[in-house]
Amino acid sequence: MAVVLVVNSGSSSFKYQLIEMQGERVLASGLVERIGEGTGRTEHVAGDEEFETRAQIPDHTTGFGLMLDAFAEHGPSLDVHAPVAVGHRVVHGGARFFEATEITDLVEINIDDLAVLAPLHNPGALQGIRAARTAFASIPHVAVFDTAFHQSMPPEAYTYALDRATAERHRIRRYGFHGTSHKFVSEAAAVHLGRPLTELKQIVFHLGNGASVTAIDGGRSVETSMGFTPLEGLVMGSRTGDLDPAILLHLQRRAQLTTDELDSLLNKKSGLIGLAGANDMRDLTARAEAGDDRAQLAIDVYTHRLRAYAGAYLAQLGGADVISFTAGVGENVPHIRESALRGLEFAGIRVDPNRNAAARRGEITRISADDSRVAVLVIPTDEEVEIARQALAVVS
Repeated sequence: MAVVLVVNSGSSSFKYQLIEMQGERVLASGLVERIGEGTGRTEHVAGDEEFETRAQIPDHTTGFGLMLDAFAEHGPSLDVHAPVAVGHRVVHGGARFFEATEITDLVEINIDDLAVLAPLHNPGALQGIRAARTAFASIPHVAVFDTAFHQSMPPEAYTYALDRATAERHRIRRYGFHGTSHKFVSEAAAVHLGRPLTELKQIVFHLGNGASVTAIDGGRSVETSMGFTPLEGLVMGSRTGDLDPAILLHLQRRAQLTTDELDSLLNKKSGLIGLAGANDMRDLTARAEAGDDRAQLAIDVYTHRLRAYAGAYLAQLGGADVISFTAGVGENVPHIRESALRGLEFAGIRVDPNRNAAARRGEITRISADDSRVAVLVIPTDEEVEIARQALAVVS
């Protein structure tokens, strides 16, 4: 039975899962964090048991050594459950990588070169890749790119109306993100409905602290809300989403904000936090129900943007067969799902309020009414399983 190790690395931490591909069962999972920050911490979960240690973890290589120690001491045995591949999440593949790719020295060079487009993500992923290739030197490693799924977008969808020479020189175009999740959910929707993926027009809302929506035609991304960076598109936990770029020039000139201050404002101090001081939709909902006008406005702005994108993507697709909600907010907040599709009955979309309210966490649930021409689903995403699938497909 094939086993794949999935690794998601950041600059000071990495998460991992060991997945048995027959049945896609997680054998073990864990976390190594605070790398290079004094005393680090490891967490290893095997079966129903959880093990924690604290140690000096100066770099990712040391972290992978501690992970191997955890497998050796607490199981499962990597000799018995030897991985056939290691799958790595990499946020940005630019326009160079349009599918999962076996990692070579040249691929590492390309991931490093693309760090200019994802300075907060690609360098950490690369550190993890290099440490993992040392720890597991005898098996193939596969990079699975968040941007890859969106490489099927047509030029009219990914091109900004910016001076062409400037855009080409600085690689400015729409790339899209959350592609691993959008791919997993769209395929799960087709399986659940018992219909060929190639026949379906789909809209997938990935609504977490980061949020995006993608129009998918026949299994191919044709439009997505995130763009050159994950800042564009929907209102998010702390990110603005769509914004008139002249606002930045205005703040630079009138408020004398620096580039770093603008970056912090747009990515960390805006969105739901900027509007209402909180980014947890459960807290905002409770406050709104208690009469808090700021919380209610934040929710209204959030759902207004969702409806705008739903309408736009219905137009781009020429209608939809299925709309799916996933991630933390999408899977767990019924009133957001209902509000996102309110007023779209003309397009054959009707949400059943009882089914919507009763959707069970962790299960695929159909929340559309019986007479809805469009199936509306809640689908738990599983990016780790998707990474494992793609890694196994590459090495097979």
